Amino acid sequence: MMKWINKATAVTLLSILLTMALTGCQSSGAKSPEEAQNSAEKNTSNEQAKDGGALNSTAPASEKSKGQSAETIKEGSIEKKGNVVLKELAFVYNKHTIAISDTADEDQMEQMLGKPDNLKSHTYSADDGTNMDTLIGFTEKVYTYPGLKIKTISIPKGKQDSIFHIEITDPKYATVRNIKAGDSLDTLKHAYPEGKLLGDGAPNEEDDFRYEPSNYVDVMSFHIKDSKVESIQIYSLLD
Repeated sequence: MMKWINKATAVTLLSILLTMALTGCQSSGAKSPEEAQNSAEKNTSNEQAKDGGALNSTAPASEKSKGQSAETIKEGSIEKKGNVVLKELAFVYNKHTIAISDTADEDQMEQMLGKPDNLKSHTYSADDGTNMDTLIGFTEKVYTYPGLKIKTISIPKGKQDSIFHIEITDPKYATVRNIKAGDSLDTLKHAYPEGKLLGDGAPNEEDDFRYEPSNYVDVMSFHIKDSKVESIQIYSLLD
């Protein structure tokens, strides 16, 4: 009987010792397989979040701004100094915007448009037969290119020439709103909703479509034939 009790006591003590040993292991940081796996997954997620944040903070500006498209520069919208109204009364050629009242001497004209086929110059006088008394002393120059004619006038006392008349018949010269000879009347109306036909505007008849700023001095006129733009005139009335 004593032997059995001693054996039972020994087993009980051994169980207590094993339990204490396991408890000590758990309290010292040991984890079950399931807990270890959950902890590893959590750590991985945290690392990925950190990495993602680092990538976002160092991403190039081009990636951050993806979807924010830059403003498109429409043909003919080249910035020009001076009167805003006069910017509209212009045409574009080889990235040059040439407008009414722009100053332009012979060298500048050649740089922008090339050498003209013909250049005429006339200084108004009292006896020149033109009866242009208000222009006496002024010098007018006419530059002629294929499909383009430009007139300049110089004020007396050496002031620089300025453009006062432009006539276009070649489609390679487009207005700042990208209208050119050969375009349809509908296209013209869409580009210049402020303009109007001066006549009845019958499809198979000739008419003039005029775009005229509020000053009533500077004008853009489109000659219409067979419902198409045949020619374009841009001019300023001389006093």
